[in-house]
Amino acid sequence: MDTEASPFEASEMLAEFLASTPLLKESWRLCSLANTRAPQSFVIEQIGSIGYVAFSAIQMGQGSEPSCRNLVPLDSASDGIFFSLHRYNEGEESVMVHAGFLQLFSTMYNRPDFQTQMLALMEDCKSIVITGHSLGGTTASLAALWLLSYVQSTSSPLSVLCITFGSPLLGNESLSRVILRERWGGNFCHVVSKHDIMPRLLFAPLAPLAQQLHILVQFWHLSMTSSHSGQLLVQLHDEQKAEIFRFVLTYLEVLEQSREGLATNMFWPFGSYFFCSGEGAICMDNAASIVKMMHLMLETSNPTCSIEDHLKYGDYVEKVSLQFLKNTSFIQGDLPESSYEAGVALAVQSSGIASQEPVAILAKDCLKTARRMGRRPNLNMANLAIKLSQVNPYRAEIEWYKAICDESDDQMGYYDSFKRRNATKREFKVNMNRHKLASFWNYVIFMLENNHLPHDFNRRAKWVNASQFYKLLVEPLDIAEYYRSGMHRVNGHYIRHGRERRYEIFDRWWKDRHCSEEETRRSKFASLTQDSCFWAKVEEAREWLDNVRSESDIRKRALLWENIYNFERYARMLVENKEVSIDVLAKNSSYALWVEDWRVLKSQVQQFPHQLPGFLNEVVP
Repeated sequence: MDTEASPFEASEMLAEFLASTPLLKESWRLCSLANTRAPQSFVIEQIGSIGYVAFSAIQMGQGSEPSCRNLVPLDSASDGIFFSLHRYNEGEESVMVHAGFLQLFSTMYNRPDFQTQMLALMEDCKSIVITGHSLGGTTASLAALWLLSYVQSTSSPLSVLCITFGSPLLGNESLSRVILRERWGGNFCHVVSKHDIMPRLLFAPLAPLAQQLHILVQFWHLSMTSSHSGQLLVQLHDEQKAEIFRFVLTYLEVLEQSREGLATNMFWPFGSYFFCSGEGAICMDNAASIVKMMHLMLETSNPTCSIEDHLKYGDYVEKVSLQFLKNTSFIQGDLPESSYEAGVALAVQSSGIASQEPVAILAKDCLKTARRMGRRPNLNMANLAIKLSQVNPYRAEIEWYKAICDESDDQMGYYDSFKRRNATKREFKVNMNRHKLASFWNYVIFMLENNHLPHDFNRRAKWVNASQFYKLLVEPLDIAEYYRSGMHRVNGHYIRHGRERRYEIFDRWWKDRHCSEEETRRSKFASLTQDSCFWAKVEEAREWLDNVRSESDIRKRALLWENIYNFERYARMLVENKEVSIDVLAKNSSYALWVEDWRVLKSQVQQFPHQLPGFLNEVVP
């Protein structure tokens, strides 16, 4: 029932749409042009409002041997040009890429002619397509990441698309995750042929092939242009091709069948993969399913094809463009039972493995799994939206409680009223609602960190705004409870020793949000204090004020004075900018009482210096 009610399988349809545009043919044409006319460089061409940038597949000198397994952090040698890709979640591995590929891009990026021509292209075009074949594909991917980061930082309307042909893998799983979180997955399309071993090469550890590494390096260098292909085929004997092929195929099989293998693999696909064969093409964007499809398609190949196929993308691009102009017919005479099964059958046929029954069955399962895995995070997010609406009444009751506290005759305000609360039914309910909301948001974080939600979940305005409002409303209550129960005397002050991890995560979400509009000065006080830790800072400032009176050590006392003055300036700035709620300024609030105590202490020091020796010189009016 689930599959029957689903829309038509999208993988074959997406491939058909891409093949029906001139993007693939134009991209490959420019890749071929770069390979033959601009070795170790690039070509730029503008067609209407679309600019094309193609990087040559010949990116190294003949004597160099790239390290095939060396990953480095993206921010280690990028000079800050990848603005958005340095952020990653707590406990997550940093974003890392192949050291050799990063060096190739850095060399290209630092060329004056590259920067000059790219700037001119960005000014004249509405869209830029960046492309490359083989090693040029890795340079194209890094160039696209740089350009996407630049566009994001400048709020430019420029659109960016990267199309690679037979490109090796570039980086680790964290790179894939951050690209998804930035919503850039759709900006990358990696064209991979059925037999080509190059995009699959870095899935396998190459140490056991050390004796043939020089052959692989020659393959990387010599297989880039048709003029070198004959020399390549002479140097790579059938036995060598077969050994390389079997080695990569074995590790691909282990990798896609083992969760541990997937988790520990150094390199990981990102973006969409356009798998092409003589029968058609399919598109996939689920990383685990991409790995499986790479294995299944290579399994039906032979060693000779796996090497030679790296040079035949022009033929595939031409074929898929022509084939999608024709009506596709099923190999089997009987039509599938449903449109969903029809879509799966078309996709398997387009992959070129439909005639091999055992592998075709596995391919169908792979496509169905990819669709379920692609849909499940969105369904989970929809269910979370329902749960959010169910817990919103708890939040509304806390808002109502805050309004009552702000208007109360005792003039203590929201924070202090909860901190000094009595055992009333209303405040008991508010405390219960606080725990229920905490449980909901902890569950949201659990779902996100266990890959049950879309990777860009924390970039979506609905959830960023909802989490920020929750934090500003409820964290003051958590702080009040912390100091009410005396936990600061046991563990230390709240910010360093008592703050819940969810609030730190929500801080990052809010900081990383895309906010294009300029902030305007407030004309009235905020409904909620914009620093959710403000009351924890007040509590620390109260302790500093108490300690400075009794501290005899001059150095420690000077530090206390400095802390007090810094807090005073900070709090005054918040009040002047109206970034605090009115409860902060309530007559009997902790902050108002602190301000008065601080004023009295300064007055005492200045009027009675003999009672507080050594203090006068430390007090700044």
